[in-house]
Amino acid sequence: MKKGKLYVVGIGPGYEEHMTPRAKQCIEESDVIVGYETYIALIEYLIKGKEVHSYAMTQEVERANQAVEFAENGRTVSLVSSGDAGIYGMAGLVYEVLTEKGWSKKDGIYVEIVPGVSALNACAALVGSPLMTDFAVVSMSDLLVPWDIIVQRVDAAARGDFVIVIYNPQSKKRVHQLRDTRDMLLKYRAPNTPVAIIKAAYRDSQNIVMTDLEHMLDYSDNLGMLSTIIIGNSSTFMFDGLMINPRGYKSKYTLVKEENV
Repeated sequence: MKKGKLYVVGIGPGYEEHMTPRAKQCIEESDVIVGYETYIALIEYLIKGKEVHSYAMTQEVERANQAVEFAENGRTVSLVSSGDAGIYGMAGLVYEVLTEKGWSKKDGIYVEIVPGVSALNACAALVGSPLMTDFAVVSMSDLLVPWDIIVQRVDAAARGDFVIVIYNPQSKKRVHQLRDTRDMLLKYRAPNTPVAIIKAAYRDSQNIVMTDLEHMLDYSDNLGMLSTIIIGNSSTFMFDGLMINPRGYKSKYTLVKEENV
């Protein structure tokens, strides 16, 4: 039996323009597509005529196992993730499954992780330049990571003056986590610290709110599983509706040369 191929594909934030040529190439080459139903819907125009297996949320393990099984049976498979498959995506789970099955790069199915534009990249581009210096990324989902560990990570990032990107900020069942995080950050940062809330970046339902740390919880309609929050550090400022984090050039260079009179 011929060896199958498994592409774990990051399809970017949503629009075709932000999908890499390699991602499109792998999807077009595949005869089987596996993914979460929302992500499958984003690439319907690319997968007509292919065998498609669409899953509901929280069925990640089933998705990964089915994609691996198809590839083991000689098929060419694309397992799709939004954003980048290696950042809160399917790449890690696929390799965990393969490890449990005793897979090897030399003798097993061909596996390729295809990078994509992550949510943090997409959101930062929409709101200015908030990620110009060191930043930390934290998910508020405590389904797989204990909440006390998440608290430690947020506290460390806050004390280190990192710009903080928050994934999965809130859901119907998960409300106190973001409130607790905001209260923790207020111990280290000014209430007027710039905050950007980006919902459904580069999708038809995209919505952006520019606010501050004190008031970010006032926008509950924009806080959900499709939202990403970017919280500035002590250097971040707002200018003309944009969130800007200076890289530090001003301390070493003259940014705007004076014109000769």
